[in-house]
Amino acid sequence: MDPDEGAGIESSSMRELVECDGVSTVEPHEGMEFESEDAAKIFYDEYARRVGFVMRVMSCRRSERDGRILARRLGCNKEGHCVSIRGRFGPVRKPRPSTREGCKAMIHVKYDKSGKWVITKFVRDHNHPLVLSPREARQTMDEKDKKIQELTADLRNKKRLCAAYQEQLTSFMKIVEEHNDKLSKKVQNVVNNLKEYECIEHELLHDR
Repeated sequence: MDPDEGAGIESSSMRELVECDGVSTVEPHEGMEFESEDAAKIFYDEYARRVGFVMRVMSCRRSERDGRILARRLGCNKEGHCVSIRGRFGPVRKPRPSTREGCKAMIHVKYDKSGKWVITKFVRDHNHPLVLSPREARQTMDEKDKKIQELTADLRNKKRLCAAYQEQLTSFMKIVEEHNDKLSKKVQNVVNNLKEYECIEHELLHDR
């Protein structure tokens, strides 16, 4: 796994490996911790791409007090079954081929009192063949899945940019702090020189 892709995952969790097309990939497991919900999404999306399915962002549980998300379910895009929408006079729209197959594969992540996001449930097995070719995987996605994958990839890139900007900002702040320290010392030297000059001037006036 790329170091950037593992960002946000607790190092103690990097132990379960699964071989996917000759590449070792970290497999989710109960107790695996993440720094944030987004970190969990990025990890599961990368795992899905390596294993051969498309991640779907599913249901969540919110706090009744402030509405923030406390738990989230992430699964396979073939989860559930499409239901035909019918009106009084038959189907509302022309049915299209369904990509749903009732797949149960998923992880459930929950916000812990420690401040981490923890996997509390992991279902590994899929009820359909996995697709290791990116081109074939794209063909099985509906528009919603494609949008989710695009947004997840965009989020991953933005997090990398934010980390780079944070590093640059930290370096800049360090330079500013060092410059301020030097400037403060120079100002203090000027003040000390003025005080010394005033003392000398006072002594000369007193001697007159």
